[in-house]
Amino acid sequence: MSDAAKPLVRLAGILVPLLVLCALPLYLESYWLRIGLFSMAAAIGAIGLTLLSGTAGQLSMGHSFFLAVGAYGYVYFSGDPGPGLPPVIAMVLAVLLAGAAGGLFSPVAGRVKGMYLGIATLALVFIGHHLMLTMDGVTGGFNGRSVAPMEIGGLVLDAGQDDLTVMGVPFGAEERLWYFGLLLLAFTWFTARGLLRGRPGRALVALRDSETAASVMGVPVARYRSSAFVVSSMYAGLAGVLLALSFRRVVPDYFGLVLSIDYLAMIVIGGLGSVAGAVAGAFFVTALPLVMAKYADQLPLVAAPGSPDGSLGPTEASRYLYGAAIVVVLLWAPDGLHGLVRRLLPRARPTPATPPPDTGLAEPVTTSAVPVATVKEHTP
Repeated sequence: MSDAAKPLVRLAGILVPLLVLCALPLYLESYWLRIGLFSMAAAIGAIGLTLLSGTAGQLSMGHSFFLAVGAYGYVYFSGDPGPGLPPVIAMVLAVLLAGAAGGLFSPVAGRVKGMYLGIATLALVFIGHHLMLTMDGVTGGFNGRSVAPMEIGGLVLDAGQDDLTVMGVPFGAEERLWYFGLLLLAFTWFTARGLLRGRPGRALVALRDSETAASVMGVPVARYRSSAFVVSSMYAGLAGVLLALSFRRVVPDYFGLVLSIDYLAMIVIGGLGSVAGAVAGAFFVTALPLVMAKYADQLPLVAAPGSPDGSLGPTEASRYLYGAAIVVVLLWAPDGLHGLVRRLLPRARPTPATPPPDTGLAEPVTTSAVPVATVKEHTP
């Protein structure tokens, strides 16, 4: 492939999937669009976690806590009881609130690492669950709270507000939220990739590989570790906002330890430190149980949801499957789905030039301005 054609190929690789994603609401049912929305929210949160755990090397078991902060922050800021702010402002404040929560915990993240940091963040899940149950005025307690729809420029991203039809297809809540979710995912994707390719990303990689070497090179270890935690928390808060909009109601039981484990599974299956891998892992882990629930009556050994005979349900079966996927990844593909795809579809590289025939003479050595050919020594 010529160098002139490479930019066009890269542009086509971006535009073609984008056009396909934009056209999907015109052809898919609401059920599949809802799966896509849940997967987009999970992908945004997984990108934040892969920056923290995959790039910076910090283990976090409390990612679901920051998703809850973002979700409940949006519900409170945009609802009643609450200030009743415009939804866009409420979303921005919810993301900043999640970042502030990460900032309050960042001194711990700056001094503790490895398994000890994982145990410390695990405490956030239980503390957060207790607060969600007891702060009734903000969270609604056990029953949760309904979510105010997003409104942008007078267009309400909810069904029943107005009659909107595009190419003969009625656009309800899922169709409208689909494009909003795509916008948030694209924003997260490009900001994360820009961060990884810049100086902060190189500093985080050096920090992950060796803190001693990073500090010798002038990287402020504690500050970068704390910053990575704050940025990851803000991504999780944005994911919580999109998740709340997709569910239309938030309840405390969703933001538990299982959700944090699911996010760890996403970044391991997708490939640690990879933005594309985090997105792929998020879609796999999120969509698998929902797809299995839809086709449970056609799958062997899987019962329909709510079956009374105690057989294996689609949620449990999907957890077994992506648990097995984690084992396979750890044993045979440590770099996850992203590394596997890169090996199967190697990038086009220029063909190396054919070396000149060996004439017994070494390359000419230039001294001053006169090239001198030297004869190789031949051992008798």
